[in-house]
Amino acid sequence: MHRRWGAAAAAGVLAALLAGCATTGTQQTGAAKPADKAEAKPLPKGLDPAASTAFPSTYKPLPSRATAIVGATILTATGQQIDNGVLFMSEGKITSVGGPSTPIPADIAVIDGKGKWVTPGVIDAHSHLGVYPSPGVSSRMDGNELTDPNTAGVWAENSVWPHDPGFNRARAGGVTTLEILPGSGNLFGGRSVVLKNVPSITTQGMKFPGAPYSLKMACGENPKRVYGSKGRSPSTAMGNVFGYRKAWIEAADYARKWDDYRAKAGKGEKADAPKRDLTLDTLAGVLKGEILIQNHCYRADEMATMIDISHEFGFHIAAFHHASEGYKVAELLAKENICIATWADWAGFKMESYDGIEANAAITHRAGACVIIHSDDPIITQHLNQEAAIAMTAGNRIGLNITRAEAIAWITANPAKAIGVGDKTGSLEPGKAADVVLWSADPFSVYAVAEKVFIDGALTYDRRDPRFQPKSDFELGQPGAGAFNPGIAR
Repeated sequence: MHRRWGAAAAAGVLAALLAGCATTGTQQTGAAKPADKAEAKPLPKGLDPAASTAFPSTYKPLPSRATAIVGATILTATGQQIDNGVLFMSEGKITSVGGPSTPIPADIAVIDGKGKWVTPGVIDAHSHLGVYPSPGVSSRMDGNELTDPNTAGVWAENSVWPHDPGFNRARAGGVTTLEILPGSGNLFGGRSVVLKNVPSITTQGMKFPGAPYSLKMACGENPKRVYGSKGRSPSTAMGNVFGYRKAWIEAADYARKWDDYRAKAGKGEKADAPKRDLTLDTLAGVLKGEILIQNHCYRADEMATMIDISHEFGFHIAAFHHASEGYKVAELLAKENICIATWADWAGFKMESYDGIEANAAITHRAGACVIIHSDDPIITQHLNQEAAIAMTAGNRIGLNITRAEAIAWITANPAKAIGVGDKTGSLEPGKAADVVLWSADPFSVYAVAEKVFIDGALTYDRRDPRFQPKSDFELGQPGAGAFNPGIAR
């Protein structure tokens, strides 16, 4: 490559010398361009944020076969409940969903779903599996880069340990997709990564193809506690807001410099590329609409402040996480098309969660806002169906009359929307990924368990078949470790 560039440069010098010998002012055919029109050389991918393809997904669906589940009660997560329904999946996609008269081809695998229920795969929009894995030892506590209030340049996927046994536990609870987030100790915690919950030796082998990145932000107590204790800013709520605004101003300036460079380079003008900055890459990606915002924020007043900041700098917040006071600003959230990702009944464990109530999700849902039940916990992720049941029941206790067909979206379609994969998964519709759970009973019952879990149509977990109960490398060889599925992704 250097030899080719050198030859081109030599040719350019020769052309310039010949042009300088011309006796007229007319530019001759084949003469060199003026110096300020010199053709810009493309930057190597790693130096141009627009061309960078760091850590590409290597995910490939596990082997699958055409399968129909017949006779089950189906919750589609589109507001529909189908009794005695039929779901047919083929080549990794949902082919058809309907009532008992839905045709299915002959000579395919048929699962008797009588007395059972079918839902989309559960999606956990707020997980720290892999970055805070089990066993919980200090050498693996990789979820919070507590070195600066703005660490937007770190990427959660570089901390994910794919052998975390928690992924297998979550799959046994019906979880097929997870968004892994950095922690909330910084104003800007870094990028998230969306994972398909399949066994894998590498993180890239789990990475959801085409899923957008999100930036984790945090308002409230955590950043000011972390940095105030170090005698640094932010130490107050107003310090938090100053930190956000300062960062967005710097990001906008950075984005303009790259836009100017590309405009000049595109016209063949001489231009020097700005120095790439990983922190500002992420922030600029948000401003350009390429990266989503997942915002840890408990209090209603602070959510309103973050919305004002989003208007000032022209970005959209996909979801407020935890959002204990979401019910207080439910109409504002609906107007802004912002989801809340919350728990069923965790509240009161610190001041900013003091006004949390069990009906938070239900009230916010009834106001027309998007509601998600998340985990933020390696145990809750194993029974998000029960968490949704608690939240639904709390709303119905005060007369909101929320149906199962509505509430199932809190752990399927709505998280898919918030993390940017709603066009690919999260509901049982023809053409979407066959991420499917067969439950032993009504999934809103405490007695229900996930019997079979399909990811892209492949049977990835079967409660009755040890061949489909994968163990992580960490667990292999330990007492009680079961069979290992050889169809592992890489």
